[in-house]
Amino acid sequence: MPRMDLNGTSAVVTGGASGIGEASARQLADLGARCVIADLNEEKGQAVASELGGLFVKCDVSSEEDGLAAVAAASEMGPLRALVNSAGMGMAARTVDRNNDPMPQATFDLVIKVNLLGSFNMLRLSAAAMAKTEAVDEDGARGAIVNMASVAAFDGQIGQACYSASKGGIVGMTLPIARDLAAVGVRVNTIAPGLIDTPIYGEGEQSDQFKAHLGQSVLFPKRLGYGEELAFMVTELITNPYMNGETIRVDGGIRMPPK
Repeated sequence: MPRMDLNGTSAVVTGGASGIGEASARQLADLGARCVIADLNEEKGQAVASELGGLFVKCDVSSEEDGLAAVAAASEMGPLRALVNSAGMGMAARTVDRNNDPMPQATFDLVIKVNLLGSFNMLRLSAAAMAKTEAVDEDGARGAIVNMASVAAFDGQIGQACYSASKGGIVGMTLPIARDLAAVGVRVNTIAPGLIDTPIYGEGEQSDQFKAHLGQSVLFPKRLGYGEELAFMVTELITNPYMNGETIRVDGGIRMPPK
């Protein structure tokens, strides 16, 4: 059984303008897929899309209208075979702060809306488009979806309640959705990244020192992961026909301490 052939197909990559999303889009393009870069950052998104011969769609992942626009743009370029759900955000806040005030409910709601509801929104819309395509092999395969969770789903730190809940939700929905979509030949897997060197840490000497300090808590290698290393797993999960219903930590063996 050969790997899923992405030549002449299309893919949607949310958060594709930077970080893990951008690295994933580059590797999918190398495999022959034309990518829709679905992101809020127009300048970077347009640049990545034009470099890869794809399309940029400004996309709030929690919006049905934006999600439909991204899926439609992909389907124009070829049958939609892959979705990478890489858009996400984090907001650090304790449940009760040092002044004994509760976390604003709006903080929790926003992180859940973007990370969990947004991931499901893009997943359901993409899966429906995949279901309408012709099967690519005798198994009836039509596509593959990769969600991005986090090791915070399992060992979330102090201040990560809303982030961990959003990522835990992604882990929790992976198997039931894979079971739902088995009927239409769409596989679903999730990656739980560890500490990855993305724009979230900023730039410059201070940022580099902070990242080097963080890297010391990684088992091996003692550094932050690279977006490309996460993208290796993304393309494996998309192209390996027997990977389904799984959540995989890609984290250098780290187990996060309480803080």
